[in-house]
Amino acid sequence: LEYLMGLAKISLEMKREIVEKNMQGGLLPYTKRYLGTLKNHFSTIGPLGMNEACLNLLGKDIASEEGKSFAVETLKFMKAKLSDFQEETGHIYNLEAVPAEGTSYRLARMDKRKYPDIITAGKEVPYYTNSTLLPVNETEDVIEALEHQEELQTLYTGGTVFHIFLGERVSSGEAVMRLLKKVAYNTKLPYFTITPTYSICSDHGYLVGEHLRCPTCGKETEVYSRVVGYFRPVRNWNEGKQEEFRQRLEYKEKIALEKELAVGKKRAYSV
Repeated sequence: LEYLMGLAKISLEMKREIVEKNMQGGLLPYTKRYLGTLKNHFSTIGPLGMNEACLNLLGKDIASEEGKSFAVETLKFMKAKLSDFQEETGHIYNLEAVPAEGTSYRLARMDKRKYPDIITAGKEVPYYTNSTLLPVNETEDVIEALEHQEELQTLYTGGTVFHIFLGERVSSGEAVMRLLKKVAYNTKLPYFTITPTYSICSDHGYLVGEHLRCPTCGKETEVYSRVVGYFRPVRNWNEGKQEEFRQRLEYKEKIALEKELAVGKKRAYSV
């Protein structure tokens, strides 16, 4: 890991040098005008496929006590190494739960070709679980997932996100508010989303949940869900992300609203 992080540092320093050179040489006039310099911009390094690393190295997934402890220690090691990089280069580095929209599929596919026995996520198509997240088919209980992820996601110094994937829209605006407050008041998660799945019929518009065909007219629909940070038609995703979508268990609204969180910074709000 230390060696690979060193390679990433070399790559990032080269990119920074080239962009700075081009900016000062007048090749990036708008960037130069509005940014001026890259001194306040982070070089980012982050893990991918921690769950599969646990399976390959420990024989247990990240949901296990041993797997989670391994993930925590790995993130702490990476944070310390990034601090060393900052001292060495004079540039700022952060540890991020990188989106890896394409990389999660591409690297898993490359590893499978080179090491056929390696464990990846996916049945028909290989992919790696993003960053230190639970496998997408681990649980329908969002409270269980939140309790597991809180310690991990707060170790990052860069961006993280916890997506609350729901099979369809939340029952009411009041329910959305209660769920948002429950997570915000009782966890230290820096960033989370409410992510329903929905479908669009060209004739009948918005449809709640996943419908491959319109229940009214039978026309083929466009199914939308969030891939990393934004909503896109599922059929436009790469093969790895489509496999992830097929395997994903959606969280149950009833559990999310009724079950109490065992973690929390204040325990100031419950529903």
